[in-house]
Amino acid sequence: MISLLLKLLIAHSIGDFVLQPSHWVKSKQKKKHSSKYLYFHVIIHALLLALLLKFDWSYWLLILVITLSHFIIDLVKLNIDKGKFSGLLFALDQVAHLLVIMFAVHIYEPYQIDFHLIYSQQSLLIIFALLSTTYISSIIMKIIMSQWTIEGNDKSLQNAGKYIGVLERLFVFGFIVLNQWQAIGLLITAKSVFRFGDLSKAKDRKLTEYVLIGTLLSFGLAIVIGLLYKFVLNNLLSL
Repeated sequence: MISLLLKLLIAHSIGDFVLQPSHWVKSKQKKKHSSKYLYFHVIIHALLLALLLKFDWSYWLLILVITLSHFIIDLVKLNIDKGKFSGLLFALDQVAHLLVIMFAVHIYEPYQIDFHLIYSQQSLLIIFALLSTTYISSIIMKIIMSQWTIEGNDKSLQNAGKYIGVLERLFVFGFIVLNQWQAIGLLITAKSVFRFGDLSKAKDRKLTEYVLIGTLLSFGLAIVIGLLYKFVLNNLLSL
């Protein structure tokens, strides 16, 4: 089952990302079903599937189902994409393709998904830890940092600070789980280098202090959550 699934995923990845030039995508977005590249794209997927399955025609139904579904899913996406929710549509498009692939694999090599694993203590703990590291920590930081105000920078990307904080806390959390404490120091150093230009140009110490407080608070929250996660995982769940 795993071998078949990997072959289909590789075919999908090559067809959707490697062998689909940007001008194909633009043509499909503009001309919809009238674009010749939509059909080229589908044909390439069919050929990749046949190639990775070693032209074993016992899989002809699988190739047909995946190819036709890919055409239909792409066509639906092209017709409802108005540019406002392109990111969401891309994610839904990929999820739909993956669901079809999993269904096709199940037809040929039936498998069962153990949904009880989702509700296991370990799964619930990691979900809560990730929520704490991302969304809950962001709200805590927003509340604490709101007592200070720094003049806005029109050159900054919208919500960039929020996403940078979320990503750095996820890195720190992952490093703690993997016992790679030295990597946290490397991350702090890298962030300091990138922020050096802003801090050196500041007219006073306000920006420096603001960035320093935010960085230490963000890293501190991630470290505390990571340590609590490991403590609960190693001590309480084993009882």
